[in-house]
Amino acid sequence: MNIFFQVLVWQFFEAPREIFKGWRNFLLFNLNYFSIPILLKTFFSPWHKYSYQYSRILEVWNNIQVFVFNMMSRVIGAFLRSVFIIIGILTEILIFVIGAAILVIWFLLPALLLIGFLFGINLIFY
Repeated sequence: MNIFFQVLVWQFFEAPREIFKGWRNFLLFNLNYFSIPILLKTFFSPWHKYSYQYSRILEVWNNIQVFVFNMMSRVIGAFLRSVFIIIGILTEILIFVIGAAILVIWFLLPALLLIGFLFGINLIFY
């Protein structure tokens, strides 16, 4: 195979495969970095496992305080987890869009090179 066909195979088959691998790695890293699956599994867990144990049944006021604290810890945990999940999903969408743009630009580079070359020739002889 001559060098022209080797360049075409590299440009349109081998390099896009590597771009897809890198794109996939970035997407998986983002999911792991923001721990989105774990945050979804533990959505209503107490924040940082801050919770108190209930006392005896006869200590009603103390049990009410423990219940309110545990519920507030769960509400805070759900709120902060939802914020992190939203940030992670938005980052995932941004990585997806940037990766798609890079792939489209990669396929357009030979045409842009040819257009730029012809434009330069046109400027020289104009």
